[in-house]
Amino acid sequence: MSKSLPSRAENYSEWYNELVKRADLAENSAVRGCMIIKPYGYSIWEKMQRALDDMFKETGHVNAYFPLLIPKSFLSKEASHVEGFAKECAVVTHYRLKNDPNGHGVIVDPEAKLEEELIIRPTSETVIWSTYKNWVQSYRDLPILMNQWANVMRWEMRTRLFLRTAEFLWQEGHTAHATKEEAVEETEQMLNIYSEFAETFMAMPVIKGRKTANERFAGAEDTYCIEAMMQDGKALQAGTSHFLGQNFAKAFDVKFLNKANQQEFVWGTSWGVSTRLMGALIMAHSDDQGLVLPPKLAPIQVVIVPIYKGEEQLNNIKSKIDPLVAALKKSGISVKFDVSENQSPGFKFAEYELKGVPIRLAIGNRDIENGTIELARRDTRVKTSLPFEGIEQVIVDTLEDIQISIYQKALDFRAANTFDVNTWDEFLVKIEEGGFLSAHWDGSPETEEKIKELTKATIRCIPLDSQEEAGKCILTGNPSKQRVIFARAY
Repeated sequence: MSKSLPSRAENYSEWYNELVKRADLAENSAVRGCMIIKPYGYSIWEKMQRALDDMFKETGHVNAYFPLLIPKSFLSKEASHVEGFAKECAVVTHYRLKNDPNGHGVIVDPEAKLEEELIIRPTSETVIWSTYKNWVQSYRDLPILMNQWANVMRWEMRTRLFLRTAEFLWQEGHTAHATKEEAVEETEQMLNIYSEFAETFMAMPVIKGRKTANERFAGAEDTYCIEAMMQDGKALQAGTSHFLGQNFAKAFDVKFLNKANQQEFVWGTSWGVSTRLMGALIMAHSDDQGLVLPPKLAPIQVVIVPIYKGEEQLNNIKSKIDPLVAALKKSGISVKFDVSENQSPGFKFAEYELKGVPIRLAIGNRDIENGTIELARRDTRVKTSLPFEGIEQVIVDTLEDIQISIYQKALDFRAANTFDVNTWDEFLVKIEEGGFLSAHWDGSPETEEKIKELTKATIRCIPLDSQEEAGKCILTGNPSKQRVIFARAY
């Protein structure tokens, strides 16, 4: 087994980077800022996709696919949208290469310049709303409830695997509605779906809230978000849902004939989560020994490692384990019986611990004689010798308990690291310690920017469940009606 991981306490950033690589989740590619998602990492993403896709379809959404390339003129139609994404856009200007006459490989053919430059999609609102213009004539054509699974490109200067890469995978929902009320309801519904997914599948508690005007999606009237706390006390935005109003409908002239026989602009939403959730999953639960995966998203939920000498002992173990494997698979549990001979049991134990397999079973000749099997939980690292009889139900129950336990652990951590802060001096001390700071803010973008400039802390959200509470802004002393959540963030 390779040397141990860096510890979270000593260097959280290095711990994260090393864990992503050593657990075989992803690696950097030959293209600056882009990543290769390896099979083990991609299998976790596939489980996320499957769960989310089922939730989308349960609420009436359908999948489609739109082009990777967007005409540059489309981006200029919605002013705040282009301003928000202009610095991150990769632009296609030519469509052909040719051999360099000087013998230096290939060069761009200057005669193959595109009539209109194309943008590699940073997000798809513009190309989708240009299409909706052709699809919508009457209120009978609404609502359109559409999602696409795709890749996007945002030319990030400072990148980190999963958390911030130039190209990443995501889903983006784009819906069109006849009324403002329907669109707002859709925006809130999708936020609730993201919250349910994060807490039920990822075992990661989140705060649902609204973004401030400064942090709002470019082109939206309102942005809702879910914010999660990582183990270093930093926040991570885990999903966003945007009420677009009629902004994109007006930009692309998407009108419909309403029931009163009048022309009206369509109301829109967009919402998305990305492979950034992989980073959140790693940082919310994992430890200095490796990944800790919630059973609902673990590619392998149970691994069984035989300990034996010779083929006779192995066959004896197989006769006991093969029926168990079949029974677990029938129950919908993903299980691996590792009979490979190229590594020792000790190596395998460490490898599966690194990869976050929730339950590890070990069985040897003596266990068979005693009618026992050893069960090790990844979350607590506790090993127990149990009767082999009835082990299938024990596994089912233990997987459920692990899912609940790691959620509770993360929830307790967040509670212990969330603080009400009432003075600027207190804010300066607490923000260095990390965590979520619940504090009053006077509502002005200028104050928000000044706090960010002085402390690198941003307003993560205005919590949806927050109560009105008269107070004074921590920086200016101006009146404030409610507390907001400040944190440093990824």
